[in-house]
Amino acid sequence: MENAFFHFWASPWLAAAILAIVFTAAIVQVKLGMGFGLTAAPLLALIDPELVPASVLFLGLSTATWGAWSERASIHWREVTIASIARIVGVALATVILANLADRDTFTLVFGVMIGLAVLLSVAGWRLPFKSPSLVAMATVSGIMGTITSVGAPPLAIVYQDRPAAEARPTLAAFFALGCGISLAGLYLSGWADLRNFMLAIVMAPAMLAGLAVARRIGGRFDRRYRPALLAISGTAAIILIARGLA
Repeated sequence: MENAFFHFWASPWLAAAILAIVFTAAIVQVKLGMGFGLTAAPLLALIDPELVPASVLFLGLSTATWGAWSERASIHWREVTIASIARIVGVALATVILANLADRDTFTLVFGVMIGLAVLLSVAGWRLPFKSPSLVAMATVSGIMGTITSVGAPPLAIVYQDRPAAEARPTLAAFFALGCGISLAGLYLSGWADLRNFMLAIVMAPAMLAGLAVARRIGGRFDRRYRPALLAISGTAAIILIARGLA
């Protein structure tokens, strides 16, 4: 964690890069109701693996809460409840995995593989019927991925992609707000999150708030244009992280 703080206080260019990543990720989150982690986590991990997953989850919790509150009247709370219970199961499995990782190099490898899986799920075009068993299964996978990498959206997107955006966006935002909190609890219990992660998130928070403000002024075309570039960047980052973990 000392390295992560070093980037802010002693390396202005890296600090600017970190803040720019968080700013962009906040815009993505507001426009789609998900995607903060997939935008921010791979790039932040390239700068310093200690920036993930806890600090990104703190910020993701904030952006998801903002989105959910803004459209709270459209949230389907029954779906949020079912998915959140399944998320707890996924978080429990993730904490077991994290507790058995030997070192940061192993974490980097696992992180890169899961980011690659997230990208694969995003581009594969797979669809599952919107039923409770599908929601439970994908929310569990989301809990595992979201806790280890802070990227939990792609599994849920498989279930929600055919739902009207006006319903899916606020419901997913509410789920991720709760889900980030559950994942942070699991990370804290397994020793992968502490006060330093929260303080680092505070340092990055102004960029997040700026992104939230700017997002309200961006037209709907943003939704269609950002996706290919984001997935290409995230996929490249995953490959580099896997190579680092294997080195």
